[in-house]
Amino acid sequence: PRPAAAKRVKPAAKRTSKAPELAVAGGNVRLGQLTELIGFNLRVSQEASFRAFARRVGQKGLRPGRFAAMMVIHNDHGISQSALSRAIARDKSSVTPLIQTLTRRGLVASRPSFTDGRSVTLALTAAGEAMLRDLLTHAEEHDRTLDRLVGEGKEDLIRMLHKICDGLK
Repeated sequence: PRPAAAKRVKPAAKRTSKAPELAVAGGNVRLGQLTELIGFNLRVSQEASFRAFARRVGQKGLRPGRFAAMMVIHNDHGISQSALSRAIARDKSSVTPLIQTLTRRGLVASRPSFTDGRSVTLALTAAGEAMLRDLLTHAEEHDRTLDRLVGEGKEDLIRMLHKICDGLK
């Protein structure tokens, strides 16, 4: 009998001696293996998208959670703060200051819940609705830019993002 053939083992891909770098103010930073980690790349892409959106809107301090929160409140008038927290995947402790800021700016109104005296319901004010319409116009333009960057892979990308979210719950 012949001895079993030895399995060929594919050698690991050689890494370049120079780690990928990120240009930052003051010089380049070597990222090493971070460039290969999905989570890191998701966060960096998200931050780049948020910065580009804020530039488009012209509000340097615009926080992405504000737009998402306003959109959900618009779509689900009378939503509770805890339901909003779940809907935008934010910790309740970070939604409270978000709502306080929107309320202070006159964009959101809150009132006691009819069904639960311990919670409040949220609604956009007329000023909030007007701001949301403006932000939505910018968001649609921003999404068209992302569409051009992603190309025909948009549905696949969104499906993969949903798969990540669902798989990590």
